[in-house]
Amino acid sequence: MFGSINNINLRNIEINKIKSINVDGFENKENIIIIEKISDLKLDNIFFLDSKKIKKILDSNPLVDKYDVFKNYPSSIKIYIVKTKFLAKINIDGNTFIIGSNGKLLDNYLGSDELPFIFGKPNVDEFLEFKKIFDKSKFEYDQVKNLYYFPSKRWDIEFKNNKILKLPERSVDISLDYLFEFLNDKKFSNIKIIDARIKNQIILNE
Repeated sequence: MFGSINNINLRNIEINKIKSINVDGFENKENIIIIEKISDLKLDNIFFLDSKKIKKILDSNPLVDKYDVFKNYPSSIKIYIVKTKFLAKINIDGNTFIIGSNGKLLDNYLGSDELPFIFGKPNVDEFLEFKKIFDKSKFEYDQVKNLYYFPSKRWDIEFKNNKILKLPERSVDISLDYLFEFLNDKKFSNIKIIDARIKNQIILNE
């Protein structure tokens, strides 16, 4: 989204070229990279700013989730960025990538060891849809160790306490709510695998 701040009477100012570009939302190094790319556009004065070119730069950055660009008259631009959240790791053609909340694949950054690893070959949209359903449940995503995706479009979840949930193909939201209550029953504290693939049945395996 593009907007402007500090609106003033145009008759009282001199039309100047853009003198400063400020980016907020990334680490300093990442901010500088974006500033340099926008500066390379050789932007003219702020009144004839081609916002499509700036949008293209921001949209092409896999770390950017959302952004706002403001023209601060008479000669500066302010960009506010929301950085994408790192959600999971996945192996594609022998290379490990991180899936961002913006739906883009990122290089495997350092410091991502705690992210769940996805085994299988879901497309990104399938994972994001599953994540959305999971986030509405009572389970905590930061307790997920691994995710397993199957050609039938079904998921298994392995938690950091080594318990595994085998989910059905449909009605995943209902199953998650029921399984949460089930796992919190002390009678089943030693159960390691909870299989909910068959409708109206729970199969337990120690």
